[in-house]
Amino acid sequence: MENEDLTLSGKFYYQGSYQDLNLIISEGKIQGIRKFIKGRKVELEGAIFPAGTDTHVHFRDPGETQKEDFSSGSMAAAYGGTTTVLDMPNNIIPIDNYQSYERKLESVRGRSFVDFGLYSMFTGNNADIIHPDSFALKIFMGGSTNTTGMDKVEEKAINSISKLNKPVVFHAEDQHCLDISRKETLTLKDHNISRPSHCEAAALVTMSKLGIEKKVAAHVSDSSNLKFLTGQGTYAEITPHHMILNDEMDLGSYGKVNPPLREPAVQRSNLEAYLSGKYFMVSSDHAPHTPEEKEEFEYAKSGIIGVETRIPILLALVSKKILSPDLFYRTAILNPAKLFNINKGEIKEGSYADFFNVKFSSIHRLDQSKLHSKNWETPFNGMDVVFPENVMMRGDLIVENSEIVYGRTGKYLNDLDK
Repeated sequence: MENEDLTLSGKFYYQGSYQDLNLIISEGKIQGIRKFIKGRKVELEGAIFPAGTDTHVHFRDPGETQKEDFSSGSMAAAYGGTTTVLDMPNNIIPIDNYQSYERKLESVRGRSFVDFGLYSMFTGNNADIIHPDSFALKIFMGGSTNTTGMDKVEEKAINSISKLNKPVVFHAEDQHCLDISRKETLTLKDHNISRPSHCEAAALVTMSKLGIEKKVAAHVSDSSNLKFLTGQGTYAEITPHHMILNDEMDLGSYGKVNPPLREPAVQRSNLEAYLSGKYFMVSSDHAPHTPEEKEEFEYAKSGIIGVETRIPILLALVSKKILSPDLFYRTAILNPAKLFNINKGEIKEGSYADFFNVKFSSIHRLDQSKLHSKNWETPFNGMDVVFPENVMMRGDLIVENSEIVYGRTGKYLNDLDK
């Protein structure tokens, strides 16, 4: 249906305010902003934002589809107002060479409800075999699910990937520091102590010195560590869980995540730092596991689901006037798309027509059983959320009246415009 002209009308968040606009959409893109209407018309109520881009998801596909697969994960993204995701490379068979990338792409292509790109993992000596179509690279400085941390991130190794001209996202926990700090973990507080904030700080210091044009510090869990992020081309990501949740909450193993939830004072400081504009973007770090893998805290896998709740949690803060619409828009929508050179997130001619509308009066308590991930248990259960009512991707409604109405039409980002 992308070839059919339509006019999308409503109150859009545009240039810092809500404005009544008519957008002319053709071939899936915005062709102009008009006063007069022609062709097929779609009118949405409430506030309309460009749809979100989540640059940090783990859909576990292929290899661990009992946790999630691309269909279920991307459907959850669509319901949450996100129409573009970038999937991380720490599959059970790591995506660290040309062949594994091709196998993953072949496996997931045609099964996504939203547009997607794929990461490759840099392990220190594989620059020559990384797939050139990789949307970005991921470096695990500290070990996490299906990965071991790099013992040492050397400048020589980093120089080998600079020629690829890709954004590089760092899991910023220093592995040597983690090894020293490791202890038995029976509670969230134990997990916090076993992966302390100073391990994150050490990794950020190392990362900031590396000669890469675009460096992203993923899920910075302690805002006091932002001072170690220096130099041009260095960006900080935060997750909703690191600004909303803390290690004194009764969350059990569903609050176990890497890096850990911090103490309440740090969590409050994280939220304040985000609200004051110190973080560049918000990603979900969507990382599902099965209930069996979350049963016993000491042995439970680390990870929190979030691709469906990232935007609704932030919209609830907007509804309560805690978060400004502009900061929400920039950190959840505009900045992620611009940083990764994705032609979305802006109301301008030539940009893809991805939008969602929301009624802020629909704020309610989250019922986790209504989420669409395969494993939907979340530490955000019962918290305030505002979900989009309709979601459009490339000019077509894929969610209408809070129900999926369009099939698996998500495209591999490298195929757009082909």
